[in-house]
Amino acid sequence: VQLQASGGGLVQAGGSLRLACAASGRTFSDYDMGWFRQAPGKERDFVAAITWSGGSTYYADSVKGRFTVSRDNAKNTVYLQMNSLKPEDTGVYYCAATPTAWGVHVYEYDYWGQGTQVTVSS
Repeated sequence: VQLQASGGGLVQAGGSLRLACAASGRTFSDYDMGWFRQAPGKERDFVAAITWSGGSTYYADSVKGRFTVSRDNAKNTVYLQMNSLKPEDTGVYYCAATPTAWGVHVYEYDYWGQGTQVTVSS
């Protein structure tokens, strides 16, 4: 499956952004989806995940209550709504797909998008 992330940009602290990740090539609903982010000089960290049906979602503690992951299987797209953004949310955001159960580790995902930059200014 090919993944294309979009929606990043520059926003002030307290603002919002909505990321989208469009999938193609395979049956989108066969995959659990995850969002990760990578700050400069740091490892790629788990942000959120959603099961293939959209019935269950999971979040890193640092984004709980501020970020919402959702998906539209008819549009082959997964979203990450980010509210109350903080400077520490800055990084490149990646979407990822796994045909098995979601996880919090990079190695648990088989397919990755190219990433979209999110910059939160203070």
